[in-house]
Amino acid sequence: MPRTYDLTLPDLTGQRALVTGASDGMGLGMAASLAGAGAEVVLPVRNRAKGEAAAGTIRARVPGARVVLHDLDLSSLDSVAALGETLVAGGEPIHLMINNAGVMTPPERQTTADGHELQLGTNHLGHFALTARLLPLLRAGRARVTSQSSVAARRGSIHWDDVDWERSYDGMAAYRQSKIACALFGLELSRRSAAAGWGITSNVSHPGVAPTSLLAARPELGRSGDTTSVKVIRWLSGHGLLVGTVETAGLPALMAVTTGDDAGFYGPQWPGNAGGPPGPQAPWSPMRPDDDAARLWEVSGELTGVRFG
Repeated sequence: MPRTYDLTLPDLTGQRALVTGASDGMGLGMAASLAGAGAEVVLPVRNRAKGEAAAGTIRARVPGARVVLHDLDLSSLDSVAALGETLVAGGEPIHLMINNAGVMTPPERQTTADGHELQLGTNHLGHFALTARLLPLLRAGRARVTSQSSVAARRGSIHWDDVDWERSYDGMAAYRQSKIACALFGLELSRRSAAAGWGITSNVSHPGVAPTSLLAARPELGRSGDTTSVKVIRWLSGHGLLVGTVETAGLPALMAVTTGDDAGFYGPQWPGNAGGPPGPQAPWSPMRPDDDAARLWEVSGELTGVRFG
């Protein structure tokens, strides 16, 4: 049987939480949990129909939940800029932000609307630009920002001489890079906030391994059927072995964004960190070099044309 764990969130009444990738899966579960704790939840979604369905699910689980939908395609910097302009114009502070959305291992190299490798562009650059665009609201809310990494970031590195994988493409290596980048960004945001006095708490989480849609059939990514990996993960999850569930996978990010330490790293606690109850852990070696984080920050600013502060 699948295992479950209790995580009691603090009272979030009066706070505003933004969660990317919340139209289904663990993102939807995280958004519902935040709403259940009293937060108003902002859902930026690429697919408006899926977003409406997700909002309906949250309202059914949490009567009276306040859910706001906005359009966002993280693979388009114009879309990111448009959402940032809309939210900043509204002037409502953001108190909690989970940079959760992502894509994984297209069989062939694909690019964003701006010409960047799709995984780097969506998983990291889109979130980098969105966080920068929302900086005034995050500062106003003295926000807690959690960036979602992955067990794939346990090894690998930033492909500095070809970050967009234009000369060669390895889907898993590119995915690892994107998730290492998410972690480096989250840790560097903590350092930059402390240095500049932004008042933002920033940390990193990862969901372990769970039967989410990342490795399932995704025709838009060139994957017509479920991968063997996701079939195995579903079986293990259903039998409570080694890995987590869609529900437990979101718990580390919820812990991080509500009560986690600044610059902390949170994930499942079983050996191997694929499953188990959420808790703090030491960052993996690819996440540790401060000079890599600082270099990535500058490269990301150049690639997106967006600067903080």
